[in-house]
Amino acid sequence: MDYKIILYIVFGLIPSLTWLFYYLRKDVHPESKKMILKIFGWGALVTVPVFFTQIFLAKTLQQMALDGLVYSIIYWFIVISFTEEIFKFLVVKFRVLANPEFDEPVDTMIYMVIVALGFAGLENMLYLFSPAESLPFAEVVNRTVVISFVRFIGATFLHTLCSAVIGYFLALSFRDTKNRAVLFTAGLFLSTLLHGLYDFSIMVLSGPLKLIVPVAVLVSLAWFVVFAFDNLKKAKSVCIIKS
Repeated sequence: MDYKIILYIVFGLIPSLTWLFYYLRKDVHPESKKMILKIFGWGALVTVPVFFTQIFLAKTLQQMALDGLVYSIIYWFIVISFTEEIFKFLVVKFRVLANPEFDEPVDTMIYMVIVALGFAGLENMLYLFSPAESLPFAEVVNRTVVISFVRFIGATFLHTLCSAVIGYFLALSFRDTKNRAVLFTAGLFLSTLLHGLYDFSIMVLSGPLKLIVPVAVLVSLAWFVVFAFDNLKKAKSVCIIKS
């Protein structure tokens, strides 16, 4: 096997695995390794339908002849951010919520994060696999390490935080069944909005805002997720939710 393939796989997974170990330490009653690997794998697999959905939506959007700014907003907030967040949620909905191992409120956040890390792990590898055939070994290694680190503190972290937000509101919706739809929608909206704002800022904005906005998004999300984990840890265990 080509050394580059091994290098890309290893450094594509390192950011996800590092964050995975961090988040799992927040679970007082750890999930089984089998379940963690299963959901991580589903998170990686769901990138396939996400990819084709985004291609379809992007082509549809191009045919609308929209203003440049309007096009960018719809592309980054809906085509990219919304599709990724909703598909990550669907993995938890169909593969976790009816499983016996889902037995406490904080599990919604833990499993959403695991899905996000599986998704980000494969996404990281795809970024690393971009053409670099003409580069010497030392430059390939340097490029791989730099991209892996940047995505560790950026895109991979963002995926975990946005998914954790959905997981938190999902847990709240199970406690307040009368407002279940409203709470879930609020979580999905907030997650999509901040995910889209992060992507939009680094891809469209220029000057100081190109750095200030994504950093502000990550810091705000991180603060909220810490609060959310602490809040759910105090909640009583729940029964399996039939959704």
